[in-house]
Amino acid sequence: MIRQRIGEIFQEKFGVSADQIVAALALQVQKPNRLGEILVQQKTISEKDLLQALSLQMDIPYLSSLDGIEVDTSLLPRIPVHFAKTHKLFPIREQAGMIQVAVRDPMEVQPLDDLAKLLDLPVQPMVCSEEEIVSAIGRYYNHSGESAQKVMADLGEADLDLLTGNGDGETATDLLEVAYEAPIIRLVNSMIAQAAKDRASDIHIEPYEKELKVRYRIDGILYDLVQPPKNYHMAIASRIKVMANLDIAEKRLPQDGRIKIRLGEREIDIRVSVIPTAFGERLVLRLLDKSNLLLDLEMLGLAPDDFQKYQRFVRHSHGIILETGPTGSGKTTTLYATLNRINSTDKNIITVEDPIEYQLNGVGQMQVNPKIDLTFANGLRSILRQDPDVILVGEIRDLETAEIAIQASLTGHLVFSTLHTNDSAGAVTRLLDMGIEPYLVSSSVIAIMAQRLVRVVCSECRETYPPEPESLKDLGVSSQELEAAGGVLARGRGCPRCLHTGYYGRTAIYELLEMNNSIRKLILSRADAGTIREEAVREGMRALLQDGVQKVLKGITTMEEVLRVTQE
Repeated sequence: MIRQRIGEIFQEKFGVSADQIVAALALQVQKPNRLGEILVQQKTISEKDLLQALSLQMDIPYLSSLDGIEVDTSLLPRIPVHFAKTHKLFPIREQAGMIQVAVRDPMEVQPLDDLAKLLDLPVQPMVCSEEEIVSAIGRYYNHSGESAQKVMADLGEADLDLLTGNGDGETATDLLEVAYEAPIIRLVNSMIAQAAKDRASDIHIEPYEKELKVRYRIDGILYDLVQPPKNYHMAIASRIKVMANLDIAEKRLPQDGRIKIRLGEREIDIRVSVIPTAFGERLVLRLLDKSNLLLDLEMLGLAPDDFQKYQRFVRHSHGIILETGPTGSGKTTTLYATLNRINSTDKNIITVEDPIEYQLNGVGQMQVNPKIDLTFANGLRSILRQDPDVILVGEIRDLETAEIAIQASLTGHLVFSTLHTNDSAGAVTRLLDMGIEPYLVSSSVIAIMAQRLVRVVCSECRETYPPEPESLKDLGVSSQELEAAGGVLARGRGCPRCLHTGYYGRTAIYELLEMNNSIRKLILSRADAGTIREEAVREGMRALLQDGVQKVLKGITTMEEVLRVTQE
């Protein structure tokens, strides 16, 4: 069969003129690229047009998306992920004695021939975009990987000495491509990959006298999911140290390091902390998954009225906005989402953080380094000489930092920072206890927002139930409020998706204290946190517990969750 020329297809089907074809052919003499690629580079046609033209020319199907297509996952173990990623191809299924394969470039026949030999079946190519293929490789190979339990079952005593492999913490290693490494390397990789799949924020590796525990923190709660034998401990610790560029011979002092990995399309930054304990080194790996970062302020869980207020506050030209709450309550995520909202080309935004958790485009971020005397206070002084409009101070820890932040806010800068206090009113007394004068606090602080994270009811196993009247007393929910919400609350039965916990994901509950005249008077008179809190509630502030109650009545979370994070 004589194929139609690709240039003729572009003219007939995609509106490319003869002059544009001639110009592209002239360029082809100088740069030996294909005609279609030159037209895409010139933006004469789109990549989608090129793929459809190749589909017509070669009489093979075109796939606009691989979402929703039935994939035979039994084919994946037979095709190395590195081969699939290198040649931009993805096996779909066997049909009519042929393997259907999504390919970016059907003109490259050698990889298809190799694939036919590998699978011992003829191959039917189907044209698909590179983006769709790479996405499918990340999704499907991720879920078909080895579990940590399976790797442990395959490990023998002799494997514990096999610690070879690259450990460059600066280069992101794709865990999907290391299935054929030494067994102990596979074990560590599978532990990290499983943690990433299960949405864990931390991996705890804890040696005890007769056992080794590996626990994952998922949605803020620690779970025992992997139990390696105790004699694996030194090998696991050494491997993680190699990956994080730490001293594997040093077992007496604490060490900190970083690992960069990839899991398909997901880029994950891991902070490693090692400390010596009585029964060996204890390791904690903090997983920072850039693909999971919420940078949309609307999605953080603020009630509509609080959201409107908060938007008004962050548009101020100067002043301090404080985020308060314990470690792990989502303060940094809220601040990043806030900076993302106000970030624009006409604003100079600079941060000083410890550590920088995520890179924000268009924002200058400075890392605190106490070893060279780069503290929050010193960093903040330097930032003020950079002509900033908006400043983020990772945390106010001492009087010096607090004083500089307040002076910055009073001289025309909008300052965001965090404090470790239980509620919003407690932030005021914390600043006063540090030694800040009351008139400075009242004139510089615009608003204080306290927050906690609560787990969300799993949508897969969600069910409704009529609660016992006694159980509502702890939350202070009246029967009228319950009736207005439909008379039922929500909970999760437990399913494989949520690891049988009944919860999947987290949202925040908030308490937004607005600095108005009555609150300022109380601060000037050095009133205690309880008095300030009572006045704020009288002025319309929704307390953490009340915000949690609203989310319980809406079926977002449960009574037990709200009480867990709000009870002091």
